Amino acid sequence: MVNMAIPLGILLLIAIIYFYVYLPSVTNHGESITVPDLMGMQMEELEAFLNEHDLRFSVNDSAYSSEYPPLTVLRQFPKAGSKVKENRMIYVSLNRVTPPTLPMPDLVDRSLINAEVVLKSNELVRGRIIYEPSPFQNLVKEMQHEGTVITPGTRIQKGAVIDLIVGDGSGPADFVLGNLIGDSFERAKFKLGGWDLHLGNVEIPEGIDTTGIEIFVFKQFPIPGDSVRVGDPVDLWIGPKGHKDLEQENDREDN
Repeated sequence: MVNMAIPLGILLLIAIIYFYVYLPSVTNHGESITVPDLMGMQMEELEAFLNEHDLRFSVNDSAYSSEYPPLTVLRQFPKAGSKVKENRMIYVSLNRVTPPTLPMPDLVDRSLINAEVVLKSNELVRGRIIYEPSPFQNLVKEMQHEGTVITPGTRIQKGAVIDLIVGDGSGPADFVLGNLIGDSFERAKFKLGGWDLHLGNVEIPEGIDTTGIEIFVFKQFPIPGDSVRVGDPVDLWIGPKGHKDLEQENDREDN
């Protein structure tokens, strides 16, 4: 019995040393590293910084933010504060060197408040507000970038500063009515609101079903170029895209 107990005791001691001393020292069993916050850190600093924390990194993708310099960390996985093993790979997303571009939204005939919301939603920056005489207070008349007029649809970098030329409300009470013919019904109503005019009668030609289709203005009264006053109503004739006023067409043929 004694002879058997000695080898068993030796095996038991070896097992205890292996599982509770040697193995934990090799695998860092029970130990973990807290992932540091890398947001805003330059790429050139990452390797040395993470080496100090016994971690590695890999660039996963790129994104863009005007709030950070190029090649700085915008996102990371695992996130800061996570517990990981030594030598764990941290995946990062870097800020792009060149900002992406987008088509310039149409801000003309919008209110200043609405224009600011649209700029922000498109990651553009509202710059100076330049007031000009106009009967329409805080209605956008023009958009500029770096002193140059910019038209809707022009490609422009995200983060660009856009100056707005707006009306100061000091212009004359009477003004020339703009053209609504060819505009969608919704855009025509939007323009009328921006011009401080009201929607008058809305006429749909007999026999035309506008259910489920986009409708457009093919006639208006007062006509474009007439003198109107703030608050006046404007009557609209609407129909499918391309529909024309038959009375006007007949008048042209008679002449």
